[in-house]
Amino acid sequence: MKTSEKKSLNAELATQYGYMFLWITLSASVILINKYILSISGFPYPICLTVTHMGFCSLLALAIVKSGYVEAVNITAETYLSCILPIGLLFAGTLWAGNAAYLYLSVSFIQMLKASMPMVVFIVGVGFGTEKFTMSNALNMVVVGTGIAIASYGEILFVAVGVALQCASICTESVRLTLCASICTESVRLTLVQILLQRRGIKMNPVSTLYHIAPCCFVFLFLPFTYIELPKMFSDPNLNLNIPLLLLSASVAFALNMSVFLLIGKTSALTMNVAGVIKDWMLILLSVLIYGSPVTQTQLGGYGLAFLGVCYYNYQKVQGMKAATAGASKAPEKAPLLNDEEKASGKV
Repeated sequence: MKTSEKKSLNAELATQYGYMFLWITLSASVILINKYILSISGFPYPICLTVTHMGFCSLLALAIVKSGYVEAVNITAETYLSCILPIGLLFAGTLWAGNAAYLYLSVSFIQMLKASMPMVVFIVGVGFGTEKFTMSNALNMVVVGTGIAIASYGEILFVAVGVALQCASICTESVRLTLCASICTESVRLTLVQILLQRRGIKMNPVSTLYHIAPCCFVFLFLPFTYIELPKMFSDPNLNLNIPLLLLSASVAFALNMSVFLLIGKTSALTMNVAGVIKDWMLILLSVLIYGSPVTQTQLGGYGLAFLGVCYYNYQKVQGMKAATAGASKAPEKAPLLNDEEKASGKV
């Protein structure tokens, strides 16, 4: 019996680590491929790249739903207007600004800037009432902010436009997360589904989510693409439109969404946070090895400080979740098992 239980545990752990490795690999692959497409391959059009992703995800999600493999959640027009549209708009802004930042900044520096996500999510969450303000958390966020500032100061190839775009991406993502929470990942899906979807009793898997949100995001991105990038593409003599590479990027992005679902379903919030940290450090290393991104000691020191602050923040969140779960399981009975009449009559 013990042998079978040990084998079962080993199999479960192997599955969890397999999903974690898959998510880290896909997440890193999307970032590295997008950096190559936008900065090296001769295709400096981030909106077009993002439109391709959303169009591909929309068509693939539609095909999966229509084939009967996944059942789409029915959403009313009022819910679509009040929930899906804001999420789609913010997600479009996040992807647009985030991809545009790769035109100006190195992958390693962008990953360092992304360490500020918990800080921004905390600030936005306090404003929306989804996060509780404590002096401990506030001081911790100051540590994270200080670390990011030091890392930015040490950046050799600092470009203000790129930093502004990445900050815009982080801010829109933080608002989106605070409008619709889910399970803790990276800084992770903290609040989006909670306010806009879960409170309405709507639960969607990744395919169903893409089925509803990706087309909306596609429309929001297609409009600026038509007016901003499409005319430039027609007049660009050096345009390198590599369709297979764009489809590869879109396919990996779709697979990443699926792996997030597998990771959420099979691991804990702590495991996902650890996976996110591993991915960030791995991307910094790969950025140096593959693209020759310069990383200074000042940057590493600043990022290390921010990293410690994020780790402590994640630790506090996990401990809070454990305490809440333990408190709920040990809560005293609100009503006696027997009322006064039953006690008097001797009923059991």
